[in-house]
Amino acid sequence: MKKSKGEKVKSVVLRYSSYIKRCVLVGSLSLLHLFTFSPLHAQELQAKININHSQIQGTDVSVFENLKQTLEQFVNERQWTDLQFQKNERITCNFNITVTKYVKEENRFECNALIQANRPVYNSSYTTTLYNNKDDNFHFEFAQFDQLNYNDETIDNQLTALFAYYAYLIIGLDLDSFSPLGGTDILQKCVYLVNNAQDLGFPGWKLFEDSRNRFAIINDYMDESMRPFRQLQYDYYRKGLDEMANNAERGRTEISNALESGLKTAHENKPLSLLPQIWTDYKKDELKNIYKGKGTQKEKERIYDMLMSINASQSNAWDEIKK
Repeated sequence: MKKSKGEKVKSVVLRYSSYIKRCVLVGSLSLLHLFTFSPLHAQELQAKININHSQIQGTDVSVFENLKQTLEQFVNERQWTDLQFQKNERITCNFNITVTKYVKEENRFECNALIQANRPVYNSSYTTTLYNNKDDNFHFEFAQFDQLNYNDETIDNQLTALFAYYAYLIIGLDLDSFSPLGGTDILQKCVYLVNNAQDLGFPGWKLFEDSRNRFAIINDYMDESMRPFRQLQYDYYRKGLDEMANNAERGRTEISNALESGLKTAHENKPLSLLPQIWTDYKKDELKNIYKGKGTQKEKERIYDMLMSINASQSNAWDEIKK
């Protein structure tokens, strides 16, 4: 069901509360008053772009420096949605791009990229990872001093399509974590982009090409059978982590419920989806710390068994849960 503008604003107010409680002394001014009357800025992301070109020899490094500057300007100065974000409420994210091949004559870059996005936790200085995944086919063309422009209706540039995809994915995940299925409208933009990027001539966009490529990530996330995984985002972050500063026991109980009703159910509904495994890969240390030395032995063993069934490769972390 499509969310109204009011519901969108409500979800943004919720995400503002976690930042403002930590970063702004509000005094007697209410959050709603602050949201309504403070100057608003449209940009949603605060991205840092790192270009590792150490594998490329004999090339003027200015092309890589210009690429970094151009990308940060493109991502951070663009308004990606019609939602209003204050400057200090922007979603922090990192794109660590490693150039493995550069063909100067063709302006062609072959890269892999590690994309990470973070989310603040209510009433604490702790920041949790919202997304962390590697894209092994982060290939594109870029000539020094190119100007980057993006239009949802015309997907004709690989580089802008890559960053638009991750912008929509990150914003959608963030909104999902503050309101149940709150990022639907933005995530639909991501789906639309993938469907219209099929003819770009670069890997990562096609069905069945790779079980964890860009198509697979958004297709699985928006699959109706994976709805419990989307609900997990809200239950785990908003009802679980955000509650822990006030009541650690209640927060952990909410997290346990979220893992069993969301993560476990999604894995059972679609066993071939890699989303639960990817999620537990970057949540392993956080989950270990949530349960290690805390909770009942029965609860910890239940969570241990579930996590092992989803991602046995992280058994060292799961072993710590039982201690």
